[in-house]
Amino acid sequence: MENEASDKKKDIKRGVQDGIPIALGYLSVSFAFGIMAVSAGLTPWQAILISVANVTSAGQFAGVEIMAACGGLVEMALTQLVINIRYALMSLSLAQKVDDTFKKPTRMAVSFCVTDEIFAVSVSRNKTVSKYYMLGIISVSYIGWIAGTAFGALLGGILPAVISDALGIAIYGMFLAIILPAARDDSRFLKVIIIAVVLSCMFRWVPVLNKVSSGFVIIICAVAASAVGAWLYPIDEEEGN
Repeated sequence: MENEASDKKKDIKRGVQDGIPIALGYLSVSFAFGIMAVSAGLTPWQAILISVANVTSAGQFAGVEIMAACGGLVEMALTQLVINIRYALMSLSLAQKVDDTFKKPTRMAVSFCVTDEIFAVSVSRNKTVSKYYMLGIISVSYIGWIAGTAFGALLGGILPAVISDALGIAIYGMFLAIILPAARDDSRFLKVIIIAVVLSCMFRWVPVLNKVSSGFVIIICAVAASAVGAWLYPIDEEEGN
C-alpha cells in the first residue's frame, strides 16, 4: 500500500512538472483570448466562463468571432466541430497509452482537457499513462488557461496593444519545444514532422487546397503524416510491450 501511495504521488508530481510549461504557454494565449473577447463586446466574466467550460484556443477565438458577428447556432456548431474534431483522434490515440487505472468515468473526465499540448506530452512518455499523471498535468494546465483569460479580460486594457498581440506568439514556441527534442533524438520523428510541414504548406499555398478550412487541414495533415510514419516505421509488438 505504501508503494502504491508513493507511486501515485510520483505520478501526480511528474504530471504537475510536465504541465507547468504548458500552463505558462496557455497564460499568454488565453490572455490574448481574454482581451479579444472583451473587445468583441463580452463581459470579463463571460470571457472567463467560456474558458472554464472550454479548453480549445482556436475554437474559442472562432466562437467569439461568430458571436460578435451575430452568427447562428448551426454555424457555431459546425465551426466548432470542424476545428475541434481532431481532439477525438487524439483521444483515441491516447486511449492506447493509458494504464488499467482508467475506468470509463476517468476517461470521460480526461477527455475534457485533451488538448494538443497535453496530448503531445502524454503520448511522448516512455511508459503507460496513469490517471494520477493526467490529474497533475491537466490541473496545472487548466488553471493556467483560466488564469490567463482572467488576466486578459480584467487587465488587458492596461497593456499596450503591441505587447498584447505579441503574447500570442508564445504558443508556437511551446509547440516547438515539444517536437524539437524528439526530432533531434530520433530521425523517424523528424521525417514525420517534415511530412506534416510539407502537407501544411501545400494546404496554405496550392490553389484549391488553400480553400480547405483550417480545422480540416489539421486533421488531414495529422492523419496523413501519422499514417505514413506508421507505414514506414511499424512498431514491433515485443518492442511496444
